[in-house]
Amino acid sequence: MILLNPGPVNLSERVRAALLQPDLCHRETEFADLQDQIRERLLAIYDLDPGRWAAVLLSGSGTAAMEAMISSLVPDRGKLLVIENGVYGERLAKIAQIHGIPHTALRHSWGAEIDIPQLEQMLAEETDITHVAAVHHETTTGRLNDLAAIGALCRRYNAQLLTDGVSSFGAEALAFEEWEISALAATANKCLHGAPGAAFVIIRRDSLPTPPPCRSLYLNLATYCQEQDRRNTPFTPAIQCFYALSEALHELTDAGGWQARGEHYRHLADLVADGLRQMGIKPLLPPGSSSCVLRSYHLPSDIGYETLHDELKQQGFIIYAGQGGLVAKIFRVSTMGAISAQDMQRFLAAVKDILT
Repeated sequence: MILLNPGPVNLSERVRAALLQPDLCHRETEFADLQDQIRERLLAIYDLDPGRWAAVLLSGSGTAAMEAMISSLVPDRGKLLVIENGVYGERLAKIAQIHGIPHTALRHSWGAEIDIPQLEQMLAEETDITHVAAVHHETTTGRLNDLAAIGALCRRYNAQLLTDGVSSFGAEALAFEEWEISALAATANKCLHGAPGAAFVIIRRDSLPTPPPCRSLYLNLATYCQEQDRRNTPFTPAIQCFYALSEALHELTDAGGWQARGEHYRHLADLVADGLRQMGIKPLLPPGSSSCVLRSYHLPSDIGYETLHDELKQQGFIIYAGQGGLVAKIFRVSTMGAISAQDMQRFLAAVKDILT
C-alpha cells in the first residue's frame, strides 16, 4: 500500500529491518550510545551547535512533542501568542488552554496567508507577550507559513518563537538562528521516514526557563534534557522506534540531506499536480504557497471523497480527506516516505481510471 497521507509514511526496507534489532535495556551503555548518536544526528541535519542547541528525545507522537514544547518553555509568568491558520495552530492554542497558560491568538481562515502587519500590531500592543507559537507547514491545507517574517518580528519585539515543525523538519529550509527559532517540535515518522513512536524537540538551551514550570511529569523538557545530557533517560523509551529513527537518519544522510529530500518531494508533488491538472483537478492554494511535503486539491464535482478514497485504496493508494469545513471539498496528497516517481505515475493512472 502506498501511503499518500501526511504520516505515518512508507518505510524503506532498511528502516523496517532496524525495528528487528536486539532487545535492549534503557539503563545500559548501549542505549546511551544510541540516544547520543540520534541526538547528534538530529542537530547535524541543520548544522546546529550542540553547545547552544539540544535535541530532546521523547516517546510519543508529534503532538506529544508539541505539548512538551508549549508546556515546558512558556514560563509561569509568560504569555503566549498562537498563530492559527489551520487545525494544528488551533491545537497549539488548545494545549495552552489545557495547561492554563495565558495566551491569545491571531486567527485566520484555514489556508490563509499569515497577516504579518496584524501580527506586528498585536506584538506592539500586547507588550506582555513573551512567546509566539506558529506552525511551519500547516498540513490542514499544505500551506508553508513564512517563518522568516514571523521570526523577524519576534526578534524586534523580544519574543521567543516556538515552532511546530512536525511536517517540515528534514525536508524544508529551517534557518534556526536567522529566523529566531527558540524551539521546534517534530517527529520521526514524517520527513525523516522513521517509525511512529519517537518524537523530539530541538531547543536552544538558553530558552529553558529558570525555574522550569511544573505543568507535566511525563512531558517536562527540562527533565528530559538534563537526563539525556547525562546519557540517561527519565522514563522507558520506545527503543525499537529509536533504532528505526537512527537508521532513518543514516538513510537521510546517504540520500543527500534535507535539501535532496525536499527536492525529491517537490519533484513528486509537481508530477502529481501536472497530472491532476490535465484531468481538470485544481489545487486549493496558489502556486508557491504549498510545502514540498503535501498539496491539497479540489474534489472533482462528480465524485465524493469516500468514493475516490475507497476506489484508490482498492488499487493500492491511500489519500487523505479534508478536515472541518473542507471535508467535502478537498483531498490531500503527500509525497513523503519511501515512494518513487513510478509510484506516482501509477497513482495518476489510477485516478484517471476512476474518473473515466
